[in-house]
Amino acid sequence: MTDDTVDLWALDEVHFQQYGASCRMGVPPETKDPVLRHFPGRRSVGYFGAVRLRDGAFHFRREREQFNAVTFHEFMKQIQSVCSASGRRAIVIIDNAKYHHAKLHADWRADHESRFALDFLPPYSPDLNPIERVWKLTRRNCLHNRYFHDLKDIEKTVEEQFDLWRDSNDTLRRLCAIN
Repeated sequence: MTDDTVDLWALDEVHFQQYGASCRMGVPPETKDPVLRHFPGRRSVGYFGAVRLRDGAFHFRREREQFNAVTFHEFMKQIQSVCSASGRRAIVIIDNAKYHHAKLHADWRADHESRFALDFLPPYSPDLNPIERVWKLTRRNCLHNRYFHDLKDIEKTVEEQFDLWRDSNDTLRRLCAIN
């Protein structure tokens, strides 16, 4: 990315679930295999997230209900306001979820296309989006090998990590680098 007038962003949504993550433990051979109980449900917390590839700055929004055209539009407006402060044109790498193409915000996208554009990935290729690496790192650093009694504990842990990444940082810049 050598064009100083353009900021490249990666945007996606994620759910962090309460029922558990991978767990490793060493158990002496004479001990009966322990039973590790996970939360008996599939409760989760969802987030929209976007990372600016130039410097690793991360922006997020917790989604309390569901991901849809309305909530995506609100997050797009949030990211667009951040982009307009830099004075650069924003190009956002994004997958092909139906609500990313919604008619609800088609006029808004057309009005802002000169300063804010969506670049859709090919179908069935979500792993090409660099922000998928951020979700994987978040799970590894915050959720693996830990038990969360309450969904609020997951929110607190994840948002503390997200807040550390809010400003420009080398961790996400290197993690999401496109060569």
